[in-house]
Amino acid sequence: MSPPNGTGEAGATGSNGKPTVYDLAANCTLADLEEGNRYHATVNGVMDYGVFVDVSEQLSGLVHSSNLVGTYDVGEDLIVELAEIREDGDLNFTEVQLSEYDTEQVGHGNPAQADALEDHIGETIHLDGRVVQIKQTGGPTIFQIRGERAIVPCAAFEEAGVRAHPDVELDDTVRVTGTVETRDGAIQIEVDDVERLGDEKAADVEKRLAAATEELAEPEDVDLLADWPAFEKLHDDLRDVARRLRKTVLAGRPIRMRHHADGDGLCASVPLQYALEEFIEEVYEDPDATRHLLKRLPSKAPFYEMEDVTRDLNFALEDRKRHGQKLPLLLMLDNGSTEEDTPAYRNLAHYDMPILVVDHHHPDPEAVEGLVEAHVNPYLYDEDYRITTGMMSVEIARMIVPELTDELEHVPAVAGLADRSEGEAMGEYLELASEAGYEKSRLRDIGEALDYATFWLRYNDGRELVNDLLNVNCDDRQRHEELVDLLADRAERDVDHQLDGALAHVEHEVLDNDAHLFRIDVENHAKRFTYPAPGKTTGKIHDRKVEETGDPVITIGYGPDFAVLRSDGVRLDIPQMVTELVEEHPGAGVSGGGHLVVGSIKFVEGRREEVITALVEKMAEAEIDEDLQSSAAIPDEL
Repeated sequence: MSPPNGTGEAGATGSNGKPTVYDLAANCTLADLEEGNRYHATVNGVMDYGVFVDVSEQLSGLVHSSNLVGTYDVGEDLIVELAEIREDGDLNFTEVQLSEYDTEQVGHGNPAQADALEDHIGETIHLDGRVVQIKQTGGPTIFQIRGERAIVPCAAFEEAGVRAHPDVELDDTVRVTGTVETRDGAIQIEVDDVERLGDEKAADVEKRLAAATEELAEPEDVDLLADWPAFEKLHDDLRDVARRLRKTVLAGRPIRMRHHADGDGLCASVPLQYALEEFIEEVYEDPDATRHLLKRLPSKAPFYEMEDVTRDLNFALEDRKRHGQKLPLLLMLDNGSTEEDTPAYRNLAHYDMPILVVDHHHPDPEAVEGLVEAHVNPYLYDEDYRITTGMMSVEIARMIVPELTDELEHVPAVAGLADRSEGEAMGEYLELASEAGYEKSRLRDIGEALDYATFWLRYNDGRELVNDLLNVNCDDRQRHEELVDLLADRAERDVDHQLDGALAHVEHEVLDNDAHLFRIDVENHAKRFTYPAPGKTTGKIHDRKVEETGDPVITIGYGPDFAVLRSDGVRLDIPQMVTELVEEHPGAGVSGGGHLVVGSIKFVEGRREEVITALVEKMAEAEIDEDLQSSAAIPDEL
């Protein structure tokens, strides 16, 4: 007990040697007191024999006149030391006057960390953290609270459907007091109180959260699956994307993953979806978190269409209103590098929706600069499409969750074959896949099965089916084998049927540079609304003609207002050609792009002959390079 002279020699002392004075939360009870400790108090009554003080809304006691140093009126503050807790629960205090001290806030119950709540089930605890989501249900208000290493749901009850603690907002730093319970096998805090922390305490909590974020967001140090110097150039950029994705999960921000709806796009998005789901489950106590925080969305076009961005933005705004979520981060995969993406990006610029791009299409870096927070593309390092997005994304997934490596080792080879990569590391990727039980022919079947399924899925992500086809996050290898057999066979059958009717209508000429040009009106001489789509049909015809001639070949499949292009052995620059056509034919509505030697263009239907004639003239001037082969990433949406 401190002596009446108020020197305050007893009680707790901080690591800096200063006395500690505790500031009790409003709902603190006797269980939160300890004799000999000092507390902030407020006078609630003055008597001849002393003053009564409150140390919380639940706790009051007497400072006898013999233990008072100063004189006080009701409402004035002082520091007291708890001298005695009597058997009847009465509290006796002694005044303490200190020249220097540290204040420590105390919540009702034992302090607890968000990642260790299983040790406190049934106990009353308090947890300091940041509010990352506020969801109003038909019953309680669910606050998702970010602690240092985990995010935990906290259910606060008022009247059914009525917002609890309406003064608490998203991103507030708070102290939650309540009882740790389990609900459907998951941990949840049943809330007694949610208190917004004062500036000093909030700053301390935010400092600890920031330090934990930097630690947890750091990608795992994994070696690249293939020894490829070209890939090494991108390594730091890939780590940066992995770091940003982990930080996004820790911040409670949803992720919308947009990917090109083809084999490489699926090889990019599915492993990352798997890794991010694992990381979300590691961070969140809420078992439904992955369903609310991560969406994988295929895009038919080889760029971010206004239709897609409008839909994404609308859903994001609805989720913010209905579920109390932050606006999402947009992750563009195998897509998003070109000027055609910028109208959609500018639409998002009005909202807090950061954009990350991982792509291997020929980029327009100046066009997207300032609109995206990160842009990873091999062309930015003087490499090209042979480093596919699937290869890059598998490495990002492994940096997020290295334990998935064994399940993902075959995926880069599938991506490379799907996009016809001739990169020097393809041999290593094929060997890795072979060691995992996938021969080259089987990998091609997987790619064909993915393309076939994606065509019929349209805008649906087909999560479970696609996982089974790629054998990622699939629990039945036999089911995977049987599905691939079925869909690859049907894809081959449908392609054969399509070509049986289409090949007779292919037009042929030899250009001035001695390249063979093959053209087909896919609108009138190929089946519509069935597999393969016009882009795929054009690609298959092109492959047949390359095999037949053994010479440089260009193939154009066209319709009323579009054309898809493939080239082998001719050094085209399709994005540059599109740029020139836009300038040379104003009003023709020309747009498009893709890789250098494979891509698509669109135009106004009435200007078709003019645009295609100009395009062919440019192709006739292109340099012959018989070692140059085309990527398979033809836009199948056409």
